[in-house]
Amino acid sequence: MVETTVQAQVPVLRAVQLGKRFDHKGRVLDVLRGVDLTVMRGEIVGIVGESGAGKSTLLHCLGTLDSASSGELHIDGIDATRMGSDALAHLRNTKIGFVFQSHHLLAEFTALENVMMPGLIGGNPRAPLQKRAEELLAVVGLEPRGDHRPSELSGGEQQRVALARALVLSPAIVMADEPSGNLDSKTAKQIHELFFELNRATNTTFVIVTHNNEFAAQLPRVVTMRDGSVLSDLRS
Repeated sequence: MVETTVQAQVPVLRAVQLGKRFDHKGRVLDVLRGVDLTVMRGEIVGIVGESGAGKSTLLHCLGTLDSASSGELHIDGIDATRMGSDALAHLRNTKIGFVFQSHHLLAEFTALENVMMPGLIGGNPRAPLQKRAEELLAVVGLEPRGDHRPSELSGGEQQRVALARALVLSPAIVMADEPSGNLDSKTAKQIHELFFELNRATNTTFVIVTHNNEFAAQLPRVVTMRDGSVLSDLRS
């Protein structure tokens, strides 16, 4: 119990005055305005807000898929603020998992190979990587479908594969951008429940952008954005 409490107090993500500015047709647009956000290990955090509030931009900057114009970003104790592109690519591969609204599975590979892909790209040994991928497919309820290609899977099954892929290298944090946005309500609910199950079972840290009000209401912490700023940061 003591160990769990200590772990919960370890920040896995820290953004300080994060800003993102675009130059659009001669006009400067501030999409993020000095966002401060700290996420502790094992937390599951939702980011909500109206369209255009800056949610996805924030997630992309937090995940180093896009670079902030100002501020600081620390991932698992590593200062990512001024990293070069190669170092950032390594950080993304080893420390961050991603789940998107569109699953982005590779059509020519099986479900098992898609789950293994981050490790294959990173040059990880194949045998333990395959074992880990098989275990994760079992966790997300797709153990019998490992040899199926994405076209042979339903939308919900494809998203389960994407979630397993995000976890295959045991990242410090998983970023999810509208992970159930393309799914029907029943399948979306199953995916939402899977996030909670994985969080409880593996202490995986999740930051999830969502428009789903029912899902957001179940999350233990919800950050609400408006006009590129944090409007509220509430824990239930």
